[in-house]
Amino acid sequence: MSKPVVILNVVGLSPRHFEQPALIPNLAKLNCRPMKPTFPAVTCSMQATLLSGKPPSDHGIIANGYFDRDSYEVKFWEQPAALVQAPRLWDLLPGKKTAVLFWQNSMFINADIVVTPRPLHLDSGMVQWCYSKPAGYFEKLKTEIGDFKLQHYWGPVAGIGSSRWIAEAAKWTYRNERPDLLLVYLPHLDYSSQKFGPSQPQALREVDALIGELMFDDATVIVCSEYALTPVTGALYPNRQLRAAGLLRYREIAGKEYLDFELSDAFAMVDHQIAHIYCKPGKLEAARQALVNCSREQARGYKEIEFATIAHARAGELIAVAPRDKWFSYYWWDDWAKAPEFAHTVDIHRKPGYDPCELWFDWKKFLSTRRLPTTSTNPALVKGSHGRVDDDPRDWAVLATRDEIGLAEKVAATDLAPLICRLLRG
Repeated sequence: MSKPVVILNVVGLSPRHFEQPALIPNLAKLNCRPMKPTFPAVTCSMQATLLSGKPPSDHGIIANGYFDRDSYEVKFWEQPAALVQAPRLWDLLPGKKTAVLFWQNSMFINADIVVTPRPLHLDSGMVQWCYSKPAGYFEKLKTEIGDFKLQHYWGPVAGIGSSRWIAEAAKWTYRNERPDLLLVYLPHLDYSSQKFGPSQPQALREVDALIGELMFDDATVIVCSEYALTPVTGALYPNRQLRAAGLLRYREIAGKEYLDFELSDAFAMVDHQIAHIYCKPGKLEAARQALVNCSREQARGYKEIEFATIAHARAGELIAVAPRDKWFSYYWWDDWAKAPEFAHTVDIHRKPGYDPCELWFDWKKFLSTRRLPTTSTNPALVKGSHGRVDDDPRDWAVLATRDEIGLAEKVAATDLAPLICRLLRG
């Protein structure tokens, strides 16, 4: 009979971190292999690949969001399982009891146990809730291990607290539910790397301590990551370039500028170091030139932009890839008095792109206005980003194991799902 398999997704863990064994005594005991991500190396895309064994051109998760051409809306961090157009591990392993804690696109999946954040936004405020299956499982966990704090999971006060809660939920689930496959997502190193840089000793120590608690003796424990982060020194603004070229259009509503998805000839949905450029017919080359022929003050970054494609209907007609030391901001306005209200808040669904500035408060604005603190709009604060897939294995993700499980010294992200199937089928 096969042993249970536990997958610990330590987001942001890099082969380079294993060069500092004193910081990671628990992880250093494992056999670490570089694991090449699929492009783009962002959370939702990579998670779908890890769990299906398929690339984004097959499973359809082309970023953390996509442009819905039918509704003219950019949709970010959508959770329904049906968005993933390929079978995942719980589909590939019928009859095996599966528990999935905090992975993306896990609402309504065919797994036995599921927990994923799903706050309720009411007129009276936000209810910090998680969708769970079976119904009431999240409430049971709260009774057993305490409440889950969404503000520790994302936003200016995000920290080790959310990963510690998830680790406690994993321990309780493993002891009491005995799943054949337990999938655990630990985000702390990822957010810390964006705020302080990819080689932040405290975050490494904190995550390593959690790993030590989750190395169950009677299970095959596999530690993986989705990508490595690289140091960055500023943002690039593809939507401003497209606007300057007359390709991006906006509507002014109540004194604020909102991107006009219907009438724009081209716009960018940004996601860390990649940007899906959605172009109307005949506008692709104009969009490419708008990004290449940039203003003088931004030439240093833009001249190094690369371009890629993903063969899937959800992908942009063009995909821009930032230089290693830059990332893409979604901003399209030039006058900050015209910026939409959501630019100053934690609002992961209405922004047409990922906004790491949500990890900071704007204390300068707070001190000058004495109003409730808003989130920062200073891209220079961001110290780490990801999304590119380069050739150096030290900049890939990792796959680390305690047991010898018959893998090559270098693996690909598409190798994990077949490996898990082999281990659990015996």
